[in-house]
Amino acid sequence: MTETPMHEAGDVREAWGRVTAWLERNDPEALAALGGPGSPEAIDEAELHIGLKLPREMRQWLLANDIDAGRQPDRPSCLVALGYEVAIPGGHLLLGLTDIQRVYLSQMALEEMQPSEDLDCPFWRREWVPFAAERDGLYGTFLDTLNGTIGMWAEAHGPEEGVYASLFAFFQETADRLEGVSSGDWRGPGKSSSPRKHDPRPEDEPIRLWARTNGYLVNDRGRIPATIREAYEVSRR
Repeated sequence: MTETPMHEAGDVREAWGRVTAWLERNDPEALAALGGPGSPEAIDEAELHIGLKLPREMRQWLLANDIDAGRQPDRPSCLVALGYEVAIPGGHLLLGLTDIQRVYLSQMALEEMQPSEDLDCPFWRREWVPFAAERDGLYGTFLDTLNGTIGMWAEAHGPEEGVYASLFAFFQETADRLEGVSSGDWRGPGKSSSPRKHDPRPEDEPIRLWARTNGYLVNDRGRIPATIREAYEVSRR
């Protein structure tokens, strides 16, 4: 299991506490559905499963609240089986330990099966741990275990690193949005106030149309498998 360095950050439990305090006042049913405290044993088991040690900040958050605590996904289910919708930046579903593992292993498998052409800017790095995502896993938010920053990924465009300075900063921004206040600039260095929107690339649409016409299964967005791209190029010769 790979050891990752510690990094300085605020106490994520303080920031998460602001989120849950707002929910307690305004949406107690949502707060009740968020799950309960996580366990060190479950976190240790998840680390062994993915082969990566989670940083202290993420452990603090999961010990305070593991969305998947005591829950098991229905079978069959979407990649994100137990995620919970909270008004977080990016609009993705918050993940608990079960979904963190599912999305992480899926992203790693995709990168291994279809390696990124640009090794300096891959679609996924093994040091990234997802903690929010859409149901299909094509879009989401990750913590970089090497430096503690928060980034976002979209299969169609690749990742955007350093959007927020830390998980603490991410949840402080979440709490600010819920409370309708601004208590500071929680973005990463040089980042815009709104994460970029990830729309399908126009140049991919002819490939998707050709694939569907010729019996291939292809998503409306996300990375087009290399085999389909190759077949498309052969058809044009």
